[in-house]
Amino acid sequence: MRITDIAFHGIGVTPKTNWCFLTVSTDTGLTGLGECTLANQEAGLAAEAARLAALHTGADPLARNRLCQLLPHAPGGLVAQTVLSAFEQALWDIAAQQAGQPIHALLGGALRDPIPLYANINRGASPRTPEGFAAAAGRALAQGFTALKLAPFEPMVWQDAGTDPAAQRAAYAGGLARIAAVREAAPDALLMVDAHWRFSPGGAAGLIRDLEPFNLFWLECPVAETNHPAIRRLRHMCNDRGMRLAGAETLSGLAAYRPLVEAGCYDVLMPDLKHAGGHEEIRRIAALALTAGTEIAPHNPTGPVCHAHSLHLCATLPNLLHLEVQFGETERFFSLMQGGDLLAFGPGAAALPQAPGLGLSLDPAAARNSPWAPMPVPWLDPRLG
Repeated sequence: MRITDIAFHGIGVTPKTNWCFLTVSTDTGLTGLGECTLANQEAGLAAEAARLAALHTGADPLARNRLCQLLPHAPGGLVAQTVLSAFEQALWDIAAQQAGQPIHALLGGALRDPIPLYANINRGASPRTPEGFAAAAGRALAQGFTALKLAPFEPMVWQDAGTDPAAQRAAYAGGLARIAAVREAAPDALLMVDAHWRFSPGGAAGLIRDLEPFNLFWLECPVAETNHPAIRRLRHMCNDRGMRLAGAETLSGLAAYRPLVEAGCYDVLMPDLKHAGGHEEIRRIAALALTAGTEIAPHNPTGPVCHAHSLHLCATLPNLLHLEVQFGETERFFSLMQGGDLLAFGPGAAALPQAPGLGLSLDPAAARNSPWAPMPVPWLDPRLG
C-alpha cells in the first residue's frame, strides 16, 4: 500500500470559524482523515500540507514511526506541527480501516465507554452579555451536560499598553459578571474558566482571589505557558481555594510537556490532537503525566474530525478527566461529515465509535461548496494564539 495523495481542505462553517482537514489517499482505495484547524493560519497550513505531500507521496502509510517524527526544534513551528498531527491521525485511520477495527482497538483497547464530556459554551453564547452566557449554559444543561466552560474576559489583554486602564478594568468586571451569571444559571455544574493567557502573574493572583466565591472546578491558562515559576505559584493559590489549574493546549511533543510535569505546574494538562503530535505523542504525554498524578483533559474546541479522533484517544487514557467539546456553535459539526450522526452527544458523554477506522469520511463536494475565507476580525487576538 502506498500514499497517492495528501490534500488540504479548508472549510468555512460560520462567519467566525474555519475548520481545516487533511486527507491521505492510498492506492488501495483507503482514505484517512485528520484535522489541522488553527485559527487565522489557513494559508500556512495549506502550504505545509503541500510540502508534506511532495515529501511523502509514494510512502507506505503504515510506516507512522518514520513518517510522523515530531521534532520540537523544526522551523515550521505550530503550523508544521499541526499539519503533522493531522497526518498522523489520518495514518491511524488508514491502518485501522485496513485492520477492520476502530482506532481505539489498535491503541490497545478502550478503558471506558462512553467518554465523559464538558461543554465549552463560549462560541455558542450570543449576545456576549452575562445573560447571553447564562442562556448558553442553560442550553447545555438541558442536553445533560454537568460540566461547563466559558472564556469571559475578552477583550482584555494585560500587556496592551494602548488600552485605557479604565477600559481594562471594565473588561475585567464584565468577565466576572459573565461568570457570576453562568454560576447562577448552573449552581451545581462543574464550572471552568478559560483566561486565554490574558493576565500578568500579579493580575492572575488577583483573579484567583476574585474567583473564589464561584467555586470553580478549574482555572485555565491564566498566564504565558513559559512562566513556570508563576504557574506553580498560581497552582498553589488555586489548590488552596479548592480548584485545579489547567493549561498547555498549544504545545507540541513530549519534550514541551516534560518540564511542565517535572516542575509541577498544572493539575490538568490539555494536549490537543491537532497540535501535540497525534495519538502516539499524546499517549506518551499522558503516561508521563500519570507518573506525577496529573490529569489529562484534551483540548478539543474545533471540528468533528478532531472530536472523533479524541474520542478514540480518550478511551485509552487511564488519567483522563473529561474531553472538551464545542457546544452550540454550529449544527455543521454533525452534518458536515459522512457518519457525523455518530457524534451526537448523550447526557454529558459521547458513545465510542465502533466502525473500522475513525468512523467519519469527508465529502469532497461539501468541502468545495464551502471554502475557507480569511476572517476580517479574528476570533482570537493574535497575541493570544
